[in-house]
Amino acid sequence: MTSSSDVRNTTWDELVVGSRASIKRICREDDLILFAHASGNTNPFTLPSTRGKEGENVIAPSLWVGSLLSAVLGNLLPGAGTLYLSQNLNFNERVHPGDELFVEVCCTEKREKPIAVFELKVSKANGAIACSGVAIVNAPLSTIILQRHDLPSIIIDQEDYFSLLIERAQQLPPLRTAVVWPTDAASFNGALLSADAGLIQPLLIGPIEKMRELAHASGRELPDAMLIAATDTHAACKLAVDMARTGDVRAIMKGNVHSDEILGATVKKDGGLRTEKRISHVFVMDAPSLDRMLFISDAAVNIAPDLATKVHIVQNAIDLARACGVLLPKVGILSAVETINFAMPSTMDAAILSKMADRGQITGGLVDGPLAMDNAVDIGAARTKGIRSLVAGKADILITPNIEAGNMLAKELTFIAKAEAAGIVLGAKAPIMLTSRADNDRARLASSALVVLYDYWRSTGQAAGQETLSKGSA
Repeated sequence: MTSSSDVRNTTWDELVVGSRASIKRICREDDLILFAHASGNTNPFTLPSTRGKEGENVIAPSLWVGSLLSAVLGNLLPGAGTLYLSQNLNFNERVHPGDELFVEVCCTEKREKPIAVFELKVSKANGAIACSGVAIVNAPLSTIILQRHDLPSIIIDQEDYFSLLIERAQQLPPLRTAVVWPTDAASFNGALLSADAGLIQPLLIGPIEKMRELAHASGRELPDAMLIAATDTHAACKLAVDMARTGDVRAIMKGNVHSDEILGATVKKDGGLRTEKRISHVFVMDAPSLDRMLFISDAAVNIAPDLATKVHIVQNAIDLARACGVLLPKVGILSAVETINFAMPSTMDAAILSKMADRGQITGGLVDGPLAMDNAVDIGAARTKGIRSLVAGKADILITPNIEAGNMLAKELTFIAKAEAAGIVLGAKAPIMLTSRADNDRARLASSALVVLYDYWRSTGQAAGQETLSKGSA
């Protein structure tokens, strides 16, 4: 007994000359990206993001069009068990993303068992023939009944938000930046990489001979004006902080030194970079499955922030999101549940932060909480829970209850969801890049872009450029 979800093939004995089968298919840009990965064909005229000429339509690869015929032969007629012997195709008209295609096969001949011949045709909605030809196959000899099932899902990362950030920052003057103790190849080359990209103007603070040695190893000659001598990491951190306090630099980049040492020098009551704000770290994540960037805070500085500190964490994150072009950031205050639970202090904090935003004590964004992770970022989950909110399901910013939750969330997105991550420390007189030896070139460039964009926003009150980087928050 078979069900309506079962698919039965047609054996050679059952096959009748004149039998037909067809499907309809819309060509989508994702199809062309997947085909490029599967085939290795990266012809720029067939890829949406790298097409050869400005304004020219993307052309679907001819063999992608031809592959649709194998779907009919292999799934419908003759179906499961069919094997190609040969195929001859003519491509008469180009296919573009958005075109609706009618894919049809017709049995025209049965030869010596199990060989069968099929006429093939792919036509467009306007009747034009995109592809035609003939296939010779071995038809199945025995009946096969298969249950319809979905293929494993594949996520296509179409939007490259970090490139947009970097390109936008490159339209601004490079930011004079103190680089603290760049005595390993990763931090040294990372600073020069950002300089080469036109994002920062680095001043390298550390042992002169070691930095010249690293420069020589990378085939560079460094001008004396770029190098500032420091005897140890403590002195280097103090020098960087002093330069930021006096305005000689507008940002600080961590080199081969512990984050605690830089942050300790930053928050000193005498000679530090304190402002009326608490400092906090914001991760900016570009996750392939989302149509927007995610700003996550705090995952690196405040261990167990109290309510007063969380106010600053939220405001710092909103300010950075606005600097990156998100017009009205949506802030989800995370907890384990989306209702107030007196046994969970984080839910109480979330409710208070939401009300503070309503009353103008937190500005520039829409704040709601408590929200669980699922209904903060997924609109379907929010609807299932019956949550009515301008933020639920569409959050740009996620505020975690403590550093453990923030750190785990950021690393889960990075190592499991394959998100790219960059981040900076805000709330001091100058932003600080806490780069890591594990950061790749893209992360370093994106972090540099963040400080450039944030500095511009702080100086002018507006984001660089007109277009927004978050489709979900435009």
